[in-house]
Amino acid sequence: MPATPQPDDERRAGSPGELAPGTDRLQEPRRDDCPWCGSAQLRTRLRMPDLVQHKPGTFAVDECRDCAHAFQNPRLTAEGLAFHAHDPQESRLGIDGFAERLLAARDSARRHRAAARAMLPFPEPESWLDVGTGHGHFPEAAREIHPYTSFDGLDATGRVERARAAGRVEEAHQGLLTDPGVLARLRSRYDVVSMFHHLEHTPDPRAELRAAMTVLRPGGHLLIEVPDPDCTFGALLGKWWVPYGRPRDLHLMPLRNLLAELESLGCVVVATDRREPHTPYDIAGAVTLALTRVMPAADAPWRAVLPTVFGRGLRSVLVGAATPLVATATALDHTLAPLLRRTRFSNAYRIIARTTRSPA
Repeated sequence: MPATPQPDDERRAGSPGELAPGTDRLQEPRRDDCPWCGSAQLRTRLRMPDLVQHKPGTFAVDECRDCAHAFQNPRLTAEGLAFHAHDPQESRLGIDGFAERLLAARDSARRHRAAARAMLPFPEPESWLDVGTGHGHFPEAAREIHPYTSFDGLDATGRVERARAAGRVEEAHQGLLTDPGVLARLRSRYDVVSMFHHLEHTPDPRAELRAAMTVLRPGGHLLIEVPDPDCTFGALLGKWWVPYGRPRDLHLMPLRNLLAELESLGCVVVATDRREPHTPYDIAGAVTLALTRVMPAADAPWRAVLPTVFGRGLRSVLVGAATPLVATATALDHTLAPLLRRTRFSNAYRIIARTTRSPA
């Protein structure tokens, strides 16, 4: 009897065919101007491969000399974004899956509760939409802080439906916030809209902000957290800085740019914070990405050639040897965090803005 195909075997069989036409179609044409301010004064910050999932392709991050907006150039197409999306079956990649766990560090319940507490100085919201909610872990944790609030989730993937089935969100909306149908359905429904590490993945962050204004009620609040491109770690670590290492991070927006955009949309910025949103993963992330780069290739479904028995054995030995190094780097991140979050080494920022206009 023939062996039953394993999931990885099936995915591997499909991946080479998927990549046969090449990776060029996964990227848009390179643009010569800044997507934020339109300036043609660009410089390339860095070029790199996919350092997290090790999928094929080379990626560049350009920076505008005028407004300091950093962006992937050329940008991934919708097909490219889908190809490079996180796959839960890939969690074993990296140092025994450590790369994926690092990226999930900012999704801990403790961090979610801290973000929810940032809204305590304001009136208790009746309704809250979490955009890019994924599995709904933020609404689940935030309900402990806001027990009388109705939390809904929106996500481009089917994960949001599973979040609803698990009781983490009351209503699940699958799609993009900028979709006309979604906007029509959710118009003026929410007192709070949250976007945690969402804007940097979107093709047009400004369109996302305008859409958020549409679904907010007058006087409602927008809660945003994004990576900070002014973080000193970004300059020191270069391509080994975690926000750079993922092809799906399309934009890195300086705080001043987002503040100006929100004010132009009729918002009043009521709070900014660079301390609490800091995630202590920079040193461990750089160590992990560097180690996975030099180690023998992992067995991944998009690799046409399987690793040899010797290569798999060598990798297992090296992972075991490297794990204490990564653990030490993690401990150092957490030890330094109370100091670093008070300096320009903080790697993220938060904005809370109140809308004063009725939706157009």
